[in-house]
Amino acid sequence: MMFVTILTRNGVYNTQKIGNRLLGTKWNLTKLPLNLKRPVPRDIDIARSQQPKNILQLAEEIGIKSDEISPYGTTKAKVSLSILDRLQNEKNGKYVVVVGITPTPLGEGKSTTLLGLAQALNIHKGVNAFATLRQPSQGPTFGIKGGAAGGGYAQVIPMEEFNLHLTGDFHALTAANNLVAAQLDARIFHEATQGDEVLFNRLVPTIKGTRKFTEIQLRRLRRLAINKTDPNQLTRDEKVRFARLDIDPKRVIWTRVIDTNDRYLRKITVGQSATEKGLIRETSFKITVASELMAILALTKDIKDFKQRMGSMIVAFDKKGEPVTADDLGVTGALMVLLKDAIHPNLMQTLEGSPVLVHAGPFANIAHGCSSILADKVALKLVGEKGYVLTEGGFGSDIGMEKLLNIKCRTSGDIPDCVVLVTTIRALKMHGGGPPVPPGAPLKPEYLKENLDLVRNGLPNLIKHISNGNKFSLPVVVCINSFETDTEAELKLVQEEAVRNGAFGAAVSSHWADGGAGAVKLAEAVMSACDRPNQFKFLYDLDKPFDEKIQTISREMYGAKNVVYTSEVASKLKMYEEKGYGNLPICMAKTAGSLTGDPTIKGAPTGFDLKINDVSLSAGAGFVIPIVGEISTMPGLSTRPAIYDIDVNSDTGEIEGLF
Repeated sequence: MMFVTILTRNGVYNTQKIGNRLLGTKWNLTKLPLNLKRPVPRDIDIARSQQPKNILQLAEEIGIKSDEISPYGTTKAKVSLSILDRLQNEKNGKYVVVVGITPTPLGEGKSTTLLGLAQALNIHKGVNAFATLRQPSQGPTFGIKGGAAGGGYAQVIPMEEFNLHLTGDFHALTAANNLVAAQLDARIFHEATQGDEVLFNRLVPTIKGTRKFTEIQLRRLRRLAINKTDPNQLTRDEKVRFARLDIDPKRVIWTRVIDTNDRYLRKITVGQSATEKGLIRETSFKITVASELMAILALTKDIKDFKQRMGSMIVAFDKKGEPVTADDLGVTGALMVLLKDAIHPNLMQTLEGSPVLVHAGPFANIAHGCSSILADKVALKLVGEKGYVLTEGGFGSDIGMEKLLNIKCRTSGDIPDCVVLVTTIRALKMHGGGPPVPPGAPLKPEYLKENLDLVRNGLPNLIKHISNGNKFSLPVVVCINSFETDTEAELKLVQEEAVRNGAFGAAVSSHWADGGAGAVKLAEAVMSACDRPNQFKFLYDLDKPFDEKIQTISREMYGAKNVVYTSEVASKLKMYEEKGYGNLPICMAKTAGSLTGDPTIKGAPTGFDLKINDVSLSAGAGFVIPIVGEISTMPGLSTRPAIYDIDVNSDTGEIEGLF
């Protein structure tokens, strides 16, 4: 009996070793066939016409073990970070970044292209490929944009679950952020209304005859250079230093968040109840995806790093000008509890049954605009050395790609092999002098008929974005996301000019109408580009002064000549450097509608002044945020938001109006 047991145990062990070794081979994916229709139906109708695989089946097909996945129903699941430990010796796959040119307000199909390319690689080229996407915010979902699951026959399914709640990560982030805010205001109140001895005794109470510091309180003592662990041994001065954060109410920088567009929360007053004893102050809300916690979730490398980053978040400055952190507030451990599940990526699938990891969702114009490092790292291991991981940078190369490469890749150590740059004839015509493209309004005739002059005049914007990718020494493959109204002459012009101006290749892609089959030429160009060695380099060195880093981004990525700071911005930058934060990267908050700070200026202007109106520090996320022009961290609802279209069908129970 003992002999049989040992044999069985060894057999399981050997099977696991073989399974680990086979991860470098082609996945045995069950393909989901597409039933292509013309005209192409609504996105939601296409999504509902496809029956997703059970998420446990997909997980097994791509080499995820049963104890590494936690299903949320049958079509989505949390993936354990233990995969990274199991596969730590596996070589990574190829890493591809998908970005766009400066878009029209309608968007140019960047997420749709990423998913179509993933389907083409997996289903039609026979290689392992993972798409890693940001989770959509409720802001655009119920605001002006609608859903963000891709479109046409290149989507994440089920699209309703992708766009609404998913596994609750955003709600957990909102709760965690607002717990920090509640504790911060409570601490200001209690310090203002209690004497030194009472305050200390309440912070370190005697319970059943024993008085001791918690671990987070011991960390605060060490930061204060108080080398004592017994509360009863502290001197009066040490007790005061420990107990009083002495927060300056006028220098509180932490705000509450909500994942809804709500313009009336851009400035609020708190503390008006009589119970708050006159401790009234002005503050504001951000949308959840603009919060530092969201950026930290996207940039963290492991659980230990996650905790350290959250503890380092600066929530305010004290009356001496010194930073006060989340760890000083005693809240770091509680944040970890609230976010213990949110740190794990979410597994979903495309319309054709290929895998997608959805995780984090920072906005690109007011944050760094990337899905998580952890999702990328899990995907890079699962695809194997010959596989591909496709991730996106928000908006254009000037915003999403620049931040992805200079912030995300610098943090993760994962260097891309290729950039896919998405363009459309529509966007080029807009940059070439075409009429405005307002959401919800019919397109003008210039966008529906051939007009080579408008396309040619708009090419400088595309060429600038190609140049931006080349400045990192990365091959750039241009994807022309085609529409029915595009003509052969227009498409050929863009292909030829893209290659002539530095693109590795340029492919016309019809994935929206044809699924992965419509992106095969794009897939082939990407595979060829990834086979070419590149000499990747960052745009700037971290040890340079803030001004030099900001100037470099502004000149090289946008085409600016000068950067102009307000006196307050200059003072803040100097103070951040003096406090020891000078080696952080830059996260520019800028309009996505233009290479400049003015969204009305199209094309590829040069020689302009870029004005920095404000700057903030995200010490936990690990970057400094200069704010160009008027960038709001709390969007507002338009006169006619998408909520007018969204409902639940009382007869079928189905959600209606999400694209």
